[in-house]
Amino acid sequence: MFIVSILKTKSKKMRIKLFTGIIMLLMTGACLNRKVAPIEPERLVSNSGKDGTELVVSFYGGTEHNHPTFAIWVEDLQGNYIETLFVTEYVATGIYGYADLGDGTWDNKPGKAQRPATLPYWLHKKGLMDDNGQILPTPDYPIADAISGATPSDDFVLKAIATNELPDKFRMLMEVNQTWDWNEYWHNSLYPDNADYKSSCQPALVYAVTVDKSDPGKEYYLNPIGHSHYDGSNGELFTDITTLTTAKNIVHKVLVKISEE
Repeated sequence: MFIVSILKTKSKKMRIKLFTGIIMLLMTGACLNRKVAPIEPERLVSNSGKDGTELVVSFYGGTEHNHPTFAIWVEDLQGNYIETLFVTEYVATGIYGYADLGDGTWDNKPGKAQRPATLPYWLHKKGLMDDNGQILPTPDYPIADAISGATPSDDFVLKAIATNELPDKFRMLMEVNQTWDWNEYWHNSLYPDNADYKSSCQPALVYAVTVDKSDPGKEYYLNPIGHSHYDGSNGELFTDITTLTTAKNIVHKVLVKISEE
């Protein structure tokens, strides 16, 4: 009857508008009823086959997630570094997507680079130096393949073995950084002559949570606790993160649990 009423409408323009409205409603209903298959998170492993405590980290990217660099590690409640569980390959190998030309500029192809502002909190926590006294991994002194890998393109689940003995309660940390994410505070002219700052922009953001070994299977949410030094000159943690904007949206949520398997 509704269709008949439309056909009886004298105005041709009105008939077209009414028919268009019906079609739009039908299409909207079809879209709402369509089941969209969820994207399966990428599966990562580290220290595969080794003895120790298996930890499962579930990462969900935020609205600003775009292939960030990150490291995941454990330490005791006093802040003493225990072990790295995973680090992305750019910083793990010292070979980045854009090579350092040595004059504050970058080549538009992969190559060697020293980027101290990438993950300075983790780098100084790790604290291991090469023969030249440098804490940054290089192609000659890379992070072991067993705990490094390519940056996941989206959400991921990491199964990591902590090979060192963990205390009854320990801290899980993650440091994440995304290059060239300027904002109103961390802008291009803030430190105009500092090339290390310009390779990072908004400083790396650090997340952490305390995990209790007596409660395996319980999921813990990592929360932001501060940001790293803007050019990586030191390993200090700066707890005021009010000047960070889009950097807070690289991560939607990240959880960790001790595997019950």
